[in-house]
Amino acid sequence: MISGFRNRIASRTSALALVAALGAAGVVVPLVKGDASLVTPAHAQTQTQAPFSFADVVEKVAPAVVSVVVKTETEQTSLNLPNFGDLPEDHPFRKFFKEFGDRFGNNEGNQQRPHRFATAQGSGFFISDDGYVVTNNHVVAKAAEISVRMNDGTELEARLIGTDPKTDLALLKVEGSDKFPYVKFAQADVRIGDWVIAVGNPFGLGGSVTAGIVSARGRDIGAGPYDDFLQIDAPVNRGNSGGPAFNLDGEVVGVNTAIFAPGGGGNVGIAFAIPAATTQGVIDDLRSNGAVARGWLGVQIQAVTDEIGESVGLKEGKGAIIASILDNGPAADSELRIGDIITHVDGKKIDDSRDLVRLIGGLDPDHKTELTIWRDGKEQTVHITLGKQPGDETIASVQTPEGKPAKAELEESLGIAVAPAEDGKGVTVTTVNPDADAAGKGISEGDVILQINGKDVSSASELSDAVAAAKKDGRKAVLALVQNAQGQRFIPLGIGG
Repeated sequence: MISGFRNRIASRTSALALVAALGAAGVVVPLVKGDASLVTPAHAQTQTQAPFSFADVVEKVAPAVVSVVVKTETEQTSLNLPNFGDLPEDHPFRKFFKEFGDRFGNNEGNQQRPHRFATAQGSGFFISDDGYVVTNNHVVAKAAEISVRMNDGTELEARLIGTDPKTDLALLKVEGSDKFPYVKFAQADVRIGDWVIAVGNPFGLGGSVTAGIVSARGRDIGAGPYDDFLQIDAPVNRGNSGGPAFNLDGEVVGVNTAIFAPGGGGNVGIAFAIPAATTQGVIDDLRSNGAVARGWLGVQIQAVTDEIGESVGLKEGKGAIIASILDNGPAADSELRIGDIITHVDGKKIDDSRDLVRLIGGLDPDHKTELTIWRDGKEQTVHITLGKQPGDETIASVQTPEGKPAKAELEESLGIAVAPAEDGKGVTVTTVNPDADAAGKGISEGDVILQINGKDVSSASELSDAVAAAKKDGRKAVLALVQNAQGQRFIPLGIGG
């Protein structure tokens, strides 16, 4: 069975599950260029007018959509036959087991069954007349053999050019004597409410067409650090994975990837597609280099909440705050500091930590980047040359504080008691009032507070002075940099008393 996205959506609602969109015959998995395209933007229908029929568009784009047939090798199982090597040469059992074992590739002992294969089907589409095909990574991730079946029934062997698991995209190449029909990516963003046509291979039935509208944009479904999905209500089912979603001009606006369904069932009108802009950038890299090179800062970040923003003097809870800086990353040799809040990248506003991940990841390594940061109550500019993202690491680990049960008694305005840390860096929390804001924010005994509002603290008196200074400035909270076994994170702590 081919696995797809990890189901992180289930934590948001117990009634729904993220379901695959690949596979026929019961196989369940998660759901660009050329001289001339099959269709031109001069289609008679417009996006502002519901068409009487989608037939003209479908007739033109359907030849470019293919079924992706994937053969995967199943795990070999041992027959666990006994070893009859000690039997006499003329013993009748020796001849029987030798002949039986030879059928499975070995003579004696633990015999291995021959290779066994399972077949599944997804969807894909040609993006050039020389045979490049786009599909999902989860469609081909464990493939031993790949082929594509065209609209006219022709089946051709496909070669895997490259994959990008972080966006769930893959690029294939097929060879042929003739030029292949292909489609173009849309250059303009779709709007919520625009018509979309999904073409693919649901349940391995062959080319099928459904239609609907764009229901939402920018969906984060917990699939990876670059989530930015289109949500569409065109019916999409298992086997549609990797297939295109078209606008009324016959341009690809997204790659169908996953569905939202109760109890692991079928379509309920909520499907997710990778936007054309994301797809085109990734596919261009795969086509040129066989892999995707992404920019890398080398920091751990977390979202800026309204409380964090208020505690450092920001007017709104926007941006991404640096919780730690990796020793081997570009940020280590830059002017960036722990506690800096990144608000803009090359002039583009950062609303939250995922915005930062997507923007930096979309830039090339060695790109000279201008970061606007908030530090010491004012905006500053830092210039940094990005590095190349190493392996499977992301530009940042987006940290989400996890609440922990807290114990102890009330003390001071923060509801905690502290003592100097053993290494002299920060103060260790010794008790926590379970009714205090600190307890609700996940502070527990043994946590180490390293900073308050950007200032290092190493004693109870320094902590008290930092809180007093915040009160004097009229702030209702202080921003604490807290370290525990899970790493460092910023926590806004309400000031009582």
